[in-house]
Amino acid sequence: MSTEARAAETLNLEPSDLSRLLQLASPMLPVGAYAYSQGLEWAIETQQVRDASSAANWISDVIDIYLCRFELPVLWRLRKAWDQTDIAALKYWNGIYSAGRDTAEARAETLQMGYSLVRLLDDIDFDTDALMVLERFVPVTFPLAYACATSGWHIPAPSAVHAYVWSWAENQVSAAMKTVPLGQAAGQRMLLELGAKIPHAVKAASVLPDTELSNFAPGLSIAGARHETQYSRLFRS
Repeated sequence: MSTEARAAETLNLEPSDLSRLLQLASPMLPVGAYAYSQGLEWAIETQQVRDASSAANWISDVIDIYLCRFELPVLWRLRKAWDQTDIAALKYWNGIYSAGRDTAEARAETLQMGYSLVRLLDDIDFDTDALMVLERFVPVTFPLAYACATSGWHIPAPSAVHAYVWSWAENQVSAAMKTVPLGQAAGQRMLLELGAKIPHAVKAASVLPDTELSNFAPGLSIAGARHETQYSRLFRS
């Protein structure tokens, strides 16, 4: 059995579906994720993040405090709504996520990436009916468009959310490597450490009740707001 086939079997994926999932998680996906640090650049500027250990701690904390409690649970709900073609739920959770991006840069980031993913899906002849539904939403957040893509390609929801977190973590590590800066080996060690957290993060987000969703992450919000006026920067957030 090939490596791809074994991986697909473990994730309960068809090999072709695994390829599509890897495509969505790839840094080559032209949605502009590489241009954003989500406040990490400000944390580096102020020496809160200054080496591989502090970078790993920062990224890990964002997963635990923000992604697991807000972004991923919303993504789960958006995916369920796409699977059920529940337009009201799509509108509600897309609005919740958009409102929950509590800095100007964070909101601009998700809208730009959502717009870019919709454009890409249109260019590669994605399901026309799904794209027509997407056109009814203004704005389109990135989780809304991502959930649409994975639902349309029949990628199992747990695998889709897992890949979403991995892609986010990889982008954060890349930002740290460029800005701290860190070496390639340090970056790979960070990804090994962060990757071990992802299954728990996916599971925790999948069972979080609506009443416990929270985007309250003061350190992340302050970093994002301060980055807007940072004197010198490489990233857009």
